Amino acid sequence: MPGSGHALVTGASSGIGAAIAREYARRGVPLVLSARREDRLQALAATLRGQVAVQCIPADLADPLAPRWLQEEIGRRGLHVSHLVNNAGYGVPGRYLSSEWKTHADFLQVMVTAVAELTHRFLPPMEAAGHGRILNVASLAGLVPASAGHTLYGAAKAFVIRFSESLAQETATRGVHVTALCPGMTWSEFHDVNGMRARVSKLPAWLWLNADRVARLGVAAVERGDARCVTGGVNRILAGLSKYLPESAARALIDRRSRDFRDSD
Repeated sequence: MPGSGHALVTGASSGIGAAIAREYARRGVPLVLSARREDRLQALAATLRGQVAVQCIPADLADPLAPRWLQEEIGRRGLHVSHLVNNAGYGVPGRYLSSEWKTHADFLQVMVTAVAELTHRFLPPMEAAGHGRILNVASLAGLVPASAGHTLYGAAKAFVIRFSESLAQETATRGVHVTALCPGMTWSEFHDVNGMRARVSKLPAWLWLNADRVARLGVAAVERGDARCVTGGVNRILAGLSKYLPESAARALIDRRSRDFRDSD
């Protein structure tokens, strides 16, 4: 992997994004880190520059102009992106109607449109070079029945999974691997941002993985060319149950436990 180009990681300021950046640095891949919080990016970059070259480009992907600007800025710096990690994301807690439309529109821009646009912008040079890796961070929530609350989250992640799987088939003969990374409960700032930390912390420890392990599994999967990576045995069982259980039983199970990890008020 060293020498093949830079890894662009969005949402790299914390959590799984920061862990994926650390994993690529461990593998010798130079980095372009992007997120809204420049101070957090610079702090992470300072810890990684002893291993690889690191560039920081702050951007807010809720801005529809951000994907194009990010591509242009990377071009102005003379960098080639051979690894794209679409990781930026968050959750909107509560019922669908408890938030104004602008909140949902921004969410969809970050979680769906920016993922598709960044991929569309950075994929052509990968295909031209005959080598590329695209790791789209989805979620177990995109594979199991929907629950009340965080209404668009599972739907957005289901899109990312299907998008990645289709793209993986299109690019397989062109040297580009595309993977949907589907973690379950992961120790990160995600639950602090959406206000669910106290509630999800009551869930049993065996449901959780740390972000570094999720990152290692995801990067290994995209290097192998796996179209989908569900992290951890427990999560693979849950995904399997939701697939093979009768739909009514799977939905009832999710409904019964959803308040442990979703705010539906």
